Amino acid sequence: QVQLVESGGGLVQAGGSLRLSCAASGRTFSSYAMGWFRQVPGKEREFVAAIHWSSGTTYYADSVKGRFTISRDNAKNMVYLQMNRVKPEDTAVYSCAAGTQIYFYNFRASRSYDYWGQGTQVTVSS
Repeated sequence: QVQLVESGGGLVQAGGSLRLSCAASGRTFSSYAMGWFRQVPGKEREFVAAIHWSSGTTYYADSVKGRFTISRDNAKNMVYLQMNRVKPEDTAVYSCAAGTQIYFYNFRASRSYDYWGQGTQVTVSS
């Protein structure tokens, strides 16, 4: 059974940095792509970043490009989201997701992902 567990959320000042982690377990993830999404109450879930586990190919939302970096540690089965120069509008619950059919045309869609973590809250103060 696939399990994704996020950690690293918290309160950070605008302009600061935070690193989120996602621990993946339950199967071999070499054929998977991993994504980070975020959601605020009353709004739809928003794509943030994704990475193909085997190739390392990355995708980013325009709103975080140049500030956030997604990476993975194959040996530890961990995926990270390094968040730099954070803004108040980055405040959200951040969730990790995994899927096997993630391509250049569907990586932004949450329905493309099969498994989800419970999420971790990130709050950016101004």
